[in-house]
Amino acid sequence: MGILESTANAADLIEVARTTLPPAVADTWIGLLRPAVRFRRAEVGDVVVGQLGGAPALPEDLEWPRSTAGRPLGFVAGVDLARVPTGSLDIPLPADGRLLMFYRDPSEDPDKRFWISDPVPVRQPPTGHLVFGPAGTQTTTRTEPGAAVYPEIPLAMEVTATGPDWDHPALEQAVADLSEADRRFMAEPSNSDDFRDELSMRTETPHHYLGGYAHPVQRSVEFAAAMQRLGSGVSSSDPALWDEARQWTSLMQIDSDDDAEMMWGDSGSLYWVIRRDDLAAGRFDAAAFLFQCH
Repeated sequence: MGILESTANAADLIEVARTTLPPAVADTWIGLLRPAVRFRRAEVGDVVVGQLGGAPALPEDLEWPRSTAGRPLGFVAGVDLARVPTGSLDIPLPADGRLLMFYRDPSEDPDKRFWISDPVPVRQPPTGHLVFGPAGTQTTTRTEPGAAVYPEIPLAMEVTATGPDWDHPALEQAVADLSEADRRFMAEPSNSDDFRDELSMRTETPHHYLGGYAHPVQRSVEFAAAMQRLGSGVSSSDPALWDEARQWTSLMQIDSDDDAEMMWGDSGSLYWVIRRDDLAAGRFDAAAFLFQCH
């Protein structure tokens, strides 16, 4: 398992799988473990690798990110890739440069009626945006009137092991080769209850991740991204939807965080996901944004 063997939590995840899943299912899930960088509040003596909130150092020639309605997004987080062991991950990230994440919550905007006779108020949807600033880019630290400002929290990091959720496309594909009994076990959602509960107790929070598997509040984010790309008319059982889902990978997750006064809906998370070919080509502007909450 390479880098995963050196992470503090890999043994815990393996133990959970071994004690709550049939042996072949456990082996399959363990074989899909992936490394991620998890961010946490920096303590004295830690190397600071990024920040939650505060003011971003934006490229000088870049306008402040805005929603489709023209409203400024709040700065959520920034990560200095030069201070992160990107080589320990299994996705092709640059060795330097900065990732900056922005978000605007619908609650920041009052309901709008375009005409006095409109029967239904129009609300803006949750809006997220990701900016990549290559190393050497001239930047200016700034804020923007009308954008939410969150308390600045310095971030440290650790490499951690992450596993796929019960309905993740990679797990769905892998279990196809198992016995009929194991496939029946996987087909019953309640069979994952003990597994999920134990996994939750062994997983550090908040879930601020770079790479690896996201921690979904609802369905796997790769599946949700494929659904968003192909449109709501596609059936959830359509093989084309699952094929599309397997082309995506989680890039960043920013969880609700009390320290930074970030509450996304009902204890939700913000996700930026990207197709693997776009990531390999450095097309960060192709990343999709997703929002999930309870």
